[in-house]
Amino acid sequence: QVQLVESGGGLVQAGGSLRLSCAASGLTFSTYTMGWFRQAPGKEREFVAAISWIGGGTYYADSVKGRFTISRDNAKNTVYLQMNSLKPEDTAVYYCATRYQGTLMVAKNAYDYWGQGTQVTVSS
Repeated sequence: QVQLVESGGGLVQAGGSLRLSCAASGLTFSTYTMGWFRQAPGKEREFVAAISWIGGGTYYADSVKGRFTISRDNAKNTVYLQMNSLKPEDTAVYYCATRYQGTLMVAKNAYDYWGQGTQVTVSS
């Protein structure tokens, strides 16, 4: 079955950087669109970034544009989220998600498989 395992979260000071990784198994990774979402305490899970299965096109939420970069390594079945210039409001549990092919989607219900999440905490 499809499994997604996130890693790389932690505690960082405002202005710092973190790189999240999501290792996928049980799927032909190169044919799946990958996305990152986040959920802060008491808030809805929100879209952060997505990368297409074909052509490597990317899309970002306005709140992270210019600070975060999503990338994928199909040889390693892994998607990354490089997060720079972190702010306290970026504090959340970050989730990796995927669906077969598709376009760059921002809706949660467009994704079929989810990881367990990794905590990112940004201190001021």
